[in-house]
Amino acid sequence: MTSPTTCPVTGGGPPPSLEGQTPPVLRLSPLLRELQQQAPVCRVRTPTGDEAWLVTRYAELKALLHDGRLGRAHADPANAPRYVRNPFLDLLVVDDAQQARDLHTEMRRLLTPQFSARRVLGLAPTVSAVADRVLDGFVAAGNPGDLHGGFSMPYSLTVLCELIGIPPGERPELVRTIMTMGEVDDAERVATVQAELFGLLSAVARRKRAEPTDDVVSRLCAQVPDERIGPIAAGLLFAGLDSVASHVDLGVLLFATHPDQLAAALADERTMREGVEEILRCAKAGGSVLPRYATDDVEVGGVTLRTGDLVLLDFTLVNFDTQVFDEPEVFDIRRESNPHLTFGHGMWHCIGAPLARMALRTAFTRLFTRLPDLRPARPVQEMRRGSEGLSGGLTELPVTW
Repeated sequence: MTSPTTCPVTGGGPPPSLEGQTPPVLRLSPLLRELQQQAPVCRVRTPTGDEAWLVTRYAELKALLHDGRLGRAHADPANAPRYVRNPFLDLLVVDDAQQARDLHTEMRRLLTPQFSARRVLGLAPTVSAVADRVLDGFVAAGNPGDLHGGFSMPYSLTVLCELIGIPPGERPELVRTIMTMGEVDDAERVATVQAELFGLLSAVARRKRAEPTDDVVSRLCAQVPDERIGPIAAGLLFAGLDSVASHVDLGVLLFATHPDQLAAALADERTMREGVEEILRCAKAGGSVLPRYATDDVEVGGVTLRTGDLVLLDFTLVNFDTQVFDEPEVFDIRRESNPHLTFGHGMWHCIGAPLARMALRTAFTRLFTRLPDLRPARPVQEMRRGSEGLSGGLTELPVTW
């Protein structure tokens, strides 16, 4: 871990590096904590070696979420600075800022109605049935087990597939393709696997057009051609899968290590809702990063983001801003004020937030009702989050019950 004693903003010397960090579980890293204390917007070096601005505080990040001068566009996508080396993410960078804004607006127009409160409420029985079915398989596999691989990931994937409309017979191939995309490290191979994934999902759309059911793909068929449905459905899967799964994992750790708060949440539905909000606020403790580019000069936090600069929006880091949250590193489901930004805000607010909240409430209720002694199989301080990628989640969670 690199000391931030040099140049968090303009203090001279090289900026602190984010490379090589193994983020602790449920705790803010010393580097991120010190950067947050020093400045609201800090110059850093990303794991790729490129320089970027890391937004560390709540007010500045929230302001940038409402600023149309940040987006996915860069004048020279091939040479744009990167947060991590991920050829799939590289494909999302375009060279036309207005085109990127128009596409974002259109996607929200198409997808926001798919996640309305009424539709999410209608999914509740399906989500509960999925939780019970996946939990049956997890328990049958034996004690101890890996909650991440045995419950959190298959539960999240199945819920998303039910929502989107991926038939059960298509899911094994879908999982294989998604896993392959996460493993490849060259642009040509990623493009090939991406085409396979889009083709698989577009084929689902063609079948749904002929025999529609009550799901996202069937409803989108009335608005867009089949070849566009593939990328849209893939985006929903990538946006939701690891995020929901990682919050299930980390929420189980928090509840299991705070039994009094778990008991209160299980005894009262409103308290469980508050518990989910607190898990969303503090579980990841930094590391859930949305990389964006300045498409014009932007003044924020006492610095100027120049056109083309890489800006790292860490939604979970700002949830530990002491100017907004009292004792932010304390897990407290009775917290009086909890305006966390885990789901973003404004034009970057996650449209799937209602579904994620419901899926998390269901997961915790089912898990701890069925397995009241569920607990981590090794000390939390010995666990590590993944050091690669954008999600900040666990790669495994050994548990016993």
